[in-house]
Amino acid sequence: MKSRLLAATAVVVALFAIPATAADWAAVGAALGKTGSVQPGDVYRVGLPRTDLKVTLDGVAIKPTLALGSWVAFHDMGGETMVMGDLVLTHEEVNPVMSVMVENGLSITALHNHLLRSSPSTMYMHIDGHGDAVKLATAIHAALAKSGTPLGAAVPPASPPAPLDMDVAGVEKTLGGWKGTPNGGVLQFNIPRAETPKAGGMAVPTAMGSAIAINFQPTGGGKAAITGDFVLTADEVNPVIKALRANGIEVTAVHNHMLDDEPRLFFMHFWANDDAKKLAGGLHAALEKVKIGQPG
Repeated sequence: MKSRLLAATAVVVALFAIPATAADWAAVGAALGKTGSVQPGDVYRVGLPRTDLKVTLDGVAIKPTLALGSWVAFHDMGGETMVMGDLVLTHEEVNPVMSVMVENGLSITALHNHLLRSSPSTMYMHIDGHGDAVKLATAIHAALAKSGTPLGAAVPPASPPAPLDMDVAGVEKTLGGWKGTPNGGVLQFNIPRAETPKAGGMAVPTAMGSAIAINFQPTGGGKAAITGDFVLTADEVNPVIKALRANGIEVTAVHNHMLDDEPRLFFMHFWANDDAKKLAGGLHAALEKVKIGQPG
């Protein structure tokens, strides 16, 4: 009897050890129309790349993973779910998508450009919401239906991706030892700030957009197109601008992504197409002006 009681207790303990939202993410993905994955910090992040758009900038065909990567991220707050996202939209899609978002109780926290001179031009809409995760996902799906954002299961590649045509190890070393992740023909870096930012008093994990993003897309002959965004406090903004411009990197936008963040954060977007290691050196000079963590 005692052994059976202990076994039953162990089962109950094991059940309660399962995160309350672990079984819900499948329902969230179904409601959204696209599945995601659980990221560090217990964030369920769904990538929504605009593979339908053919955008060029200065003669470079922009890969979706370089600058056209819409995403939404859900984080269980204990009683409700917080969602944040960054949606890539054409000019014509902005207000139809926005209208559905606000009609369903989601907030628009920013609308801006990331790039200059791109054709067609794209805008980036940041959203925020709190409540039931499935209801939030359903509302976002309805809004995205007003755009050409591809939903449904991703089509697996027919063959393994080709190695990136650039000196990946040299770029990583020059950037300060940070390791990049190849994704869709682009080398992506996510560099966390030294402190974890908050929004509405709640921590914003890196998977919800609080990390510095730096992307390299090889363009041939050792060159790469770079873009992304630096996450900066007010005192860091102009030192980073100075460092980027001194190294031939364009600053294309400076703006906010959140409305009630602590500390107040500014997001700086950039662009260049030049020797990859030279650009990594310029980006490293800018990173030295920012309070960041250390490479893992």
